Amino acid sequence: MKLQRTGRVAVAALAVVAALGMSACGSGDKHSSSKAKTTTAAAATSSNYPPVPTVAQLNQELSQTLDPNVPSAQKTQYLEDGATALQKDPEMINKLIQAYKQNNAKIEVTSVSYLGGPTLTANANFSVNGGQNNVATVPFVAQDGKWKLQKQWACSGLQNLNQTSPACS
Repeated sequence: MKLQRTGRVAVAALAVVAALGMSACGSGDKHSSSKAKTTTAAAATSSNYPPVPTVAQLNQELSQTLDPNVPSAQKTQYLEDGATALQKDPEMINKLIQAYKQNNAKIEVTSVSYLGGPTLTANANFSVNGGQNNVATVPFVAQDGKWKLQKQWACSGLQNLNQTSPACS
């Protein structure tokens, strides 16, 4: 019985983190920490990648992403190949949002790291049903001038929820 509950918590956490990833934008902020500024400048000038988003930006975008009143079409801009994914499965994002609500999940981005090239990660604290905070690392890729959740990460989250999506094939 305890193993089943632990599995559900892990599945819910992956869904939450996948939803988080859909919130990463590339708008950048010149008033971010010095480390982020240096990384942002290097990313923007040396390789034409979008500026690295700040923790505050990701948290703001996250709240919009998890808002059921924001249209899915608007949210797909934050998912790698999001428009194509939405065409294949219009409910992909809603499945993740529903899992977040059903498990009373809380999530907060704590750091963003530029890894070089078209890749960055965000670390986030998350909890399910008032439980202990856990840390997750979420991968992003540069696409169309923005940082977007790696599609494979979102698809893995859905698979862990025992759901399928035509967008993942």
